[in-house]
Amino acid sequence: MSRLADQIRSPRDWSATAAPRPIIAPLQSVYERVSWLSYPLIRVAAGLVLMPHGAQKLFGWFGGNPERLAAAFESIGFVPGAFWVMAAGLVELVGGFLVAVGLLTRPAALATSGLLFIAVGVQMPNGWFWTNGGIEFPLLWAVAMLAVALGGGGRLSVDSAIGREF
Repeated sequence: MSRLADQIRSPRDWSATAAPRPIIAPLQSVYERVSWLSYPLIRVAAGLVLMPHGAQKLFGWFGGNPERLAAAFESIGFVPGAFWVMAAGLVELVGGFLVAVGLLTRPAALATSGLLFIAVGVQMPNGWFWTNGGIEFPLLWAVAMLAVALGGGGRLSVDSAIGREF
């Protein structure tokens, strides 16, 4: 029996693996034509979902209240609260935009992922479910942004169009 390391192929080999055939055979050609869109959809959605959260913090839009949030930040040790609200808002708004368009994708996704992992730590005492202020939402998006940071902009990105990527 060969070593486990020899049995595990590198991720670069995964694309060479034949995809399973769909149960409904005519769908195979549809899947083959659209599957390349899966990563850009995740990247764009993850970026766009964060942008309104940044606008809440920076401008008070969408029901946001920067002053109340600054007081909440200070109550958990982020002093001065107004500075940290602005910093978090900029990371969410600008970082979300950069991830969505795929410009400076890796650093932007890493910054947003870091911010969201901090949110996970802050919300840990509230449990799992987002309905109780838990970690479910920030954890999902932190991991999604970490995956984008690892994957980069991909072929449908400004990074790809200009031929530069961090």
